[in-house]
This record gives sequence, structure tokens and C-alpha cells, in this order.
Amino acid sequence: MKSGPNPTASTSALSVLAGATLLASLGISIATIALPTLARSFPVTLGELQWVILAYLLAMTVTIVSAGRLGDLYGHRRMLVAGLVLFAIASGLCAISPNLGLLIAARALQGIGGAILVALPMSIARDAVPEAQMGAVMGLLGTMSAAGTALGPSLGGVVMANLGWQAAFGLLAFGGALVLALALRALPMTERSGIGAAARMDWTGTLLLTVALGLFSLATTGAGVAVPWGAGMLLLPAALALAIFVRVQMRSSSPLIPLPLLGNRSIAAGLSMNLLLGTVMMSTLVVGSFFLSFALGLDETTTGLVMAVGPVTAALAGAPAGRLADRLGVDRALMLGLAETVLGFVCLALLPRWFGVVGYVGALIVLTPGFQLFLAANNASVMMAASKAERGVLSGLLGLSRNLGLLAGASLMAAIFTALVGTGQIAQASASSIADAFTVSFLISAALTALAMVLAVLGRRRFAPVA
Repeated sequence: MKSGPNPTASTSALSVLAGATLLASLGISIATIALPTLARSFPVTLGELQWVILAYLLAMTVTIVSAGRLGDLYGHRRMLVAGLVLFAIASGLCAISPNLGLLIAARALQGIGGAILVALPMSIARDAVPEAQMGAVMGLLGTMSAAGTALGPSLGGVVMANLGWQAAFGLLAFGGALVLALALRALPMTERSGIGAAARMDWTGTLLLTVALGLFSLATTGAGVAVPWGAGMLLLPAALALAIFVRVQMRSSSPLIPLPLLGNRSIAAGLSMNLLLGTVMMSTLVVGSFFLSFALGLDETTTGLVMAVGPVTAALAGAPAGRLADRLGVDRALMLGLAETVLGFVCLALLPRWFGVVGYVGALIVLTPGFQLFLAANNASVMMAASKAERGVLSGLLGLSRNLGLLAGASLMAAIFTALVGTGQIAQASASSIADAFTVSFLISAALTALAMVLAVLGRRRFAPVA
């Protein structure tokens, strides 16, 4: 990892990268199952309680690019170790928080650590493995992310049932310390990532981007923010902050995001597809639960079990998808993954109408491996197009584009579904109108994924990877 890709990556080093990715994903999913217990422990409203989740997601979203850039400036290994220390300490603070306010503050700190754990593994992997194995490593990281999503509710539920909600965060602290110990042993010291000695952190750009992303995230989630005329009005100052950020980047001698990087057609297309696919994949969560509950009449437990098929399938499909990407080549694997995702959305639009729960599960089993193949191939393609000096910030941009897609999808796909149903009172809508809206929503998702296929064609790699 000192000067370029090694012929092989050690199992222990890959275990560190996988463990870091798993912890960041568990930081989200394990907290969701804690909300009912927290509601009984703290006399607060649901709007206040949701900040236990939002604080982590917002902190991760606004800091993920800066985390990658700091890795480029000061060493990817050094920053990953710092991220593990921060994540473990913040998790411990969550476990001992005596009130909701301190818990939310600790969760925000944990989210900053989580941003580092998301941004740095891909950039370290780019140095640790040869190009021919990049798909397999990206598939492994995708598997661990999905495994964290699938494992969090069940693992957290078992721990909290026996030891209380504090133990769930204590478990994350223990996991962070364990991966930290392995990282100190398994990851060799690295030099600065090819950046000139005069390079420095662009704190003005960092502040402007943080403001822009924070306002956008609050606008798309709502987040219980009291703003005249609605949280959507936050989009205007978010756009203004983004415009000022771009202007600052154009004039900076050491920008947070080198804008010529986004002029690379392969990179720009990869980031755009990541955002678009994140948006439409969110429809499986925000639309699927309404269909299962109100159109098929499933209870909460059964609905949860059916929806768990997606992340479980993703966990199982991630590593094989990565190996397939290496075998086919990233360009062909990318197109195949997108084509299967389109087919999966079409199946999801139609099969549940004909075969009920069986059709829903079958459609998820078609959709999810296609999405995992897309992720492995797209991440590998983008990272291979980056110079060594820009791998950290580009890894952060990949994470950011996906997070922004998920945030945008949570509001956009819900708005589309609500408009198709014809009423915001979903519980009062007829089963047939909900089923019709469900079908059209996923046909729209299929069409948007087809648009991503057009971007894939336009963005086929034109440049050789930069060493």
C-alpha cells in the first residue's frame, strides 16, 4: 500500500475494511430498533426521538467528502484509525447518555466517525488490491454494508431485550475497539497520497459544503424543522451555499473537490448513476411497506419479515456480484446490473399484483442482485479512474452521492406515491388505489433506472486509470 497496488491484499487488511463498513451500517440499523425502547425511557415526542436516527445520517452526509479529502492529505490509514477511535468513543458516550439531548449529540459525533468508516475503505482498497480484483473487493464492501442493515434490527433486538438500549451502543463501541486493534496490526503505514507538500485542507469550502448539504438534508427529510412555508424552503439557501461553494472551489489553490475531477466523463456518470439508483431503490422502503400493509393486509411482523428479504439477499449477493464484475469487466457488469435492476423493478410493479407476497419476494430476489452488481461495478469503475491524490475525496463523493440519493428518494418517491394514491391519508385509501399507485411508482423507478443505462453508455471509460 505504500506506492501502489499489491499483488494480493492480506486477509486481515480486508477484514479491517469489511469491519469498518459493517460498523458504519450497524450504526444506522441498530438504532432504528432502539426507538421504541427509547420512547419508554425518555418522555419526548416522536419528532424529537427521530433525531436519534437523523443526527447520525446528517452528520455522516455533511462530513463524508471532507473525511475522504483528509485521507488524501494525511494518509488513508491514519484517518481510518482516527475514524475507528472516534466511532468507538462516540458509541460509548451514546451508551452512557443520561438524557436524549446528550444521546443525540453523541450520535452526531458517531455519524462523523461513520463518515470516515464509509469514505476510507474504498480508497484504501484501491491501493491494496490490483485492478483485476477491484470488483470482488467492492462486492465484499457492499455485502458488509447490506449485512449491517439486515443484522442490526435482529442483533440489536436481542441485546436490548436482555440488557437494555445502552447495551446496543456498547456493542458498537466494543466492535469499534476490536476493528481498531486489528487495523493497527494489519494496515501498514502509508505515505501521503501523492498530493503536493503545499496542499492543505480547504476549510472554507468544507464549511460551505457542510451548510449546503445540511440544508438539503433537512429539506428532504423534513426532520421536524419549523420553517415558514415548510422545510422545502431550505432548498433555496442550500442552492445558494452550493453556488458559492463552486465559486470558491474554482479559485482555490487546494480545493476540497477538484472540479476538473468531475469533468472526467466516467467519474461524472458514475456519481450521477449512484445518486439516481439510490433515489429509486429508496422506493422499496417508502412504497413497499404501504402496499404490504394496506393492499395485502399483512400485519407489522409479517411486513417486516417480507421487507427483510431485500437486505438479506443483498448481503448474500454482494460478494458474488463483485467476482462477476471482475470476470466480465466493469463496463459489461455495469450494464448487466442495470438491466437486471430494470427487470426487477418491472417484476416488483407487476408480480405482487398477481401473486401477492410470493410475487413480492420473487421480485426482490430478482431486483437486489442486479443492484449489487451495479454497485460493485460502478464503484470499481469510478475508483479506477481516480489518480492516487484524489482517491479519498472520490470515495467520499461516492458515499455522498448514494446518501443524497437515499435522502432525495425518501421524499420524492413518497411524494410520487402519495400523488398517485390521491390522498395523504393512506390508511383511508382503498386497496385498489394503493395497488395501482404501487405499480406505477415502480414502473417509474424502472424508467429512471433505464435512464441510468443511458448515462452508463455516455460515461464509458475514456481514460486509463492514473497511478
